[in-house]
Amino acid sequence: MLRSGMTTAMALAVGMLASAGARAEEVAKVGLVLPLTGGSGPVGKQIEAAARLYIQQHGDTVAGRKIELVVRDDASVPDNAKRLAQELIVNQKVSVIGSALTPSAMAVGPLSTQSKTANVVMVSGTSGVINPNNPYMVRTSFTLGQQSGIIAEWAAKNGSKKVAIIQSDWAPGAEAASVFTDAFTKAGGQVLEAIKVPLQNPDFAPFLQRARDLGPDTLFVFVPAGQAGTFAKQFAERGLDKAGIKLIGTGDLIDDNDLPGMGDAMLGVVTAGIYSAAHKSQANKDYVTSFKKANGYRPNFISVGGWDGMHLIYEALKKTNGATDGPALVNAMKGMKWESPRGPIAIDPETRDIIQNVYIDKVEKVDGELYGVEFATFEAVKDPLKKK
Repeated sequence: MLRSGMTTAMALAVGMLASAGARAEEVAKVGLVLPLTGGSGPVGKQIEAAARLYIQQHGDTVAGRKIELVVRDDASVPDNAKRLAQELIVNQKVSVIGSALTPSAMAVGPLSTQSKTANVVMVSGTSGVINPNNPYMVRTSFTLGQQSGIIAEWAAKNGSKKVAIIQSDWAPGAEAASVFTDAFTKAGGQVLEAIKVPLQNPDFAPFLQRARDLGPDTLFVFVPAGQAGTFAKQFAERGLDKAGIKLIGTGDLIDDNDLPGMGDAMLGVVTAGIYSAAHKSQANKDYVTSFKKANGYRPNFISVGGWDGMHLIYEALKKTNGATDGPALVNAMKGMKWESPRGPIAIDPETRDIIQNVYIDKVEKVDGELYGVEFATFEAVKDPLKKK
């Protein structure tokens, strides 16, 4: 009887362990490596807020898997991102990892390739981040080329002849300036100079004065999200808004996170971007309302990378019936199409990059607040640097 009792107890223990193991296997961890502190803190906070909102509205279970969000702060330091991503992949056993700013995404890419972990790029706008050497990376953000080429063509058709460029001195800035220059010169315009501004703690005033001294009719600007407010203040202080110089840029320039406090100097500024909180669709109205209720501030163009990143992960898990191995998830993601708060988007099955509308916006006051108001749409835009 004693032996029988011990055998029964052991069987129960083994069964409980097996059951616990099965439950553990049912969890699908999504690890996000984001800048939550420092100068780029608002970027990471928009992504995290959007990801958590998506889970709140769509439930934390998909295809039999319990979704667990694991968030780590890399403080915008690539070495931190690499170390944290390795910890998430090796120790936390995440099913999917989410990448943020370009330097961090580039640091995480090889790790996701080596471990065959699906990697959703939710922030970076540098074309080269998504490449054949990192086959497990899929983008839900944007590329600077998508926006820069279109605003260049628009400017050339709307009276701009001589343009000075101010660009942040890092890979996205170089890409934005290069694509703009190529498109604008092909359209018959002249780029007077591309002025590089330090990425960290920039003082734009001397660079704005240099640009003004060149005598342009238009100033094309790329600064990363989070720096637009400082730029706008110094643009007005230097009197460029009163000197007859038109200000144009990518969507970063009128980031919804900063725009409400930028001041009337931004009225009339024209940009090409992927999203505005004023986008007129029911999906976006619902998104903005729920996001503001949950967080107390507007969603911006960065946030939709997180929202759509979670949507892509959920739908891929549905297609794989809950399988979380990297090859299966990435194959499921290729070619996927859906309606985002920003409009229709798709994942290019050949490049794993995002295809989306680009909107020409003009800054106007809506109910007493500054917004980028769309007045033209370029549909289904691919990354121009990957066009065959």
